[in-house]
Amino acid sequence: MKLSRRHVLTAAAAGLAEASLGFPAVAASARAVSANEKIVVAHVGVGGMGMGHLEWFAGFPDVETAAVCDVDSARADAALAKLKELRPDTRAVTETDFRRLLDRPDIDAITYATPDHWHALSAILSFQAGKHVYGEKPLCYDIAEGEAMLQACRRYRRVFQLGTQIHAGDNYHRVVELVRSGVLGTIQTVRLWKVGGDVATGFTPDSDPPPTLDWDMWLGPAPRRPYNPSICPFNFRYYWDYSSGVFGDFWCHVADLPFWALSLGAPRTVSATGSDPLDHMVTTPGFMDADFEFTDLKMYWSSRVPAIPGAENRGLGIQFAGTRGELVADYDSRTIFLDGKQHDDLPEVAAPLPRSPGHQRNFLDCVKSGAEPESSIAHAARLSLPMHLATIAYRLGRTLTWDAAQACFVADDAANRMRHRPYRAPWFLPA
Repeated sequence: MKLSRRHVLTAAAAGLAEASLGFPAVAASARAVSANEKIVVAHVGVGGMGMGHLEWFAGFPDVETAAVCDVDSARADAALAKLKELRPDTRAVTETDFRRLLDRPDIDAITYATPDHWHALSAILSFQAGKHVYGEKPLCYDIAEGEAMLQACRRYRRVFQLGTQIHAGDNYHRVVELVRSGVLGTIQTVRLWKVGGDVATGFTPDSDPPPTLDWDMWLGPAPRRPYNPSICPFNFRYYWDYSSGVFGDFWCHVADLPFWALSLGAPRTVSATGSDPLDHMVTTPGFMDADFEFTDLKMYWSSRVPAIPGAENRGLGIQFAGTRGELVADYDSRTIFLDGKQHDDLPEVAAPLPRSPGHQRNFLDCVKSGAEPESSIAHAARLSLPMHLATIAYRLGRTLTWDAAQACFVADDAANRMRHRPYRAPWFLPA
């Protein structure tokens, strides 16, 4: 099968044009998956996290892997070798261009563990092709991408799960139950923190890419630039062109808990401060702090451990401060401060939330049933928006006001232009 880049993108644009005429049928390549049938998956981006995807899904007896794909053919070959160890009878093939997977009618779902600047476009094209998507965090690169992903996922009636694996854990479920019970009173302040900043890469000269790497495809919609080994394959996260640093890396894991427990919408105002890197070539902040004002709630993100009880020895954490008590949590534990006493749990508070069968299992079950997964596209889009608002506030160096009804910044043309970065031709964001 030979596909030009313009071939798939033109078809994608035509599909969305038809969708504007009414609610469309799912793409012809999609197939229904019965409760007792095996789900056929493909994995795109098979580096560190992507290899985790391969191993997770290969462990389910009702999953078959059809392909592994990476813009670096050496990584794709290594992933296929690993799959053959796990599933000696596999008939999977390797690809270097994910678009070759979209027209395969046997593939039901695609997992993506690509750099952030590829998340939205690859997911939207997959939805249009009738594929369900398990996508790594963060959801997308900018605000407009998140809106487009949400619309496309709903339009094509696909299942999407964001890779916030910790969301499935019992501790997060229990914290949500405790907060929602009202035992802490009215929550007035939420504090979030993650220690750490950018990485010291030094100054590495540009060079030719490895012979196995399609550097132009790796860049995709991002601005053109020469290959540099300090960017690819891993440190892309510390460059604005591809990601938003430690803040963007951990926001969805940490902020997931209050957005879930409190059903938060969009903040009204946001400001952010930090330090630009000075001694090496990365471009995202050395550290970044952000303040959010919601209706009747204030939220603070910090790169340092706050001076509050229970935060000690937690390099990552969340504090809910209510009118009657406080709760501090991280991924695996929690501490409750109530009536002058400290507790690990409150057995008298009911546990009404169904526990997860596991993050990946939940995705597969929803592919079969059509139900909403735990980290659904709607939750992921709502969760991701404040992260983008804060990065724009930091880069502009001023407090911003967000109009949720109009989905734009109030009286700030510069901020509104940053809602979306235009794609490098020939790529474009379907809308």
